[in-house]
Amino acid sequence: MKKLIITTAIALSFLTIQKADAQISLNINIGSQPAWGPTGYDYVNYYYMPDIDAYYDVPAHRYVYLENNVWVHRTYLPTRYRNYNLYNGYKVVINDRDPWRNHTVIHNKYVTYRGRPSTTVIRDSRDVKYTKYRTNRATVTRVKVKDHGPKKVYTKVKVKDDRGRGNGRGHDRH
Repeated sequence: MKKLIITTAIALSFLTIQKADAQISLNINIGSQPAWGPTGYDYVNYYYMPDIDAYYDVPAHRYVYLENNVWVHRTYLPTRYRNYNLYNGYKVVINDRDPWRNHTVIHNKYVTYRGRPSTTVIRDSRDVKYTKYRTNRATVTRVKVKDHGPKKVYTKVKVKDDRGRGNGRGHDRH
């Protein structure tokens, strides 16, 4: 009888032990980050650009900026920023939800970053995880083919990607 009670108790204890499920959430959006974004981040929600006091929504590929005292979401920057160079301007990574709702705090924290040069941007990085951005760039080399006096110079254009492969689209130009 004693053995039956102990066996039953052990069997019930095994039945009551529940399996623990562990969940790991890993977000990566390197492929959706723009080539002008700063390096070193596997996931980014927004870039804040203190020079123009605007945000870039990385997942939605949209700029967020004030227009007539209203935060607007556009795929383009307004004409007042047409001379702003996204590759050279400083960017701050913000992973908060709707950071413009807390804009005064963000603005005051990063206003001193205006005019600072950008850190290395994704386009210029040699890190393996940014290979996608390097393979799309092309190098154009002009080779002199013939010279017919000072007025006429013929050149041949060779286009190669970063891996040194030509695209077969070289052409003669007069």
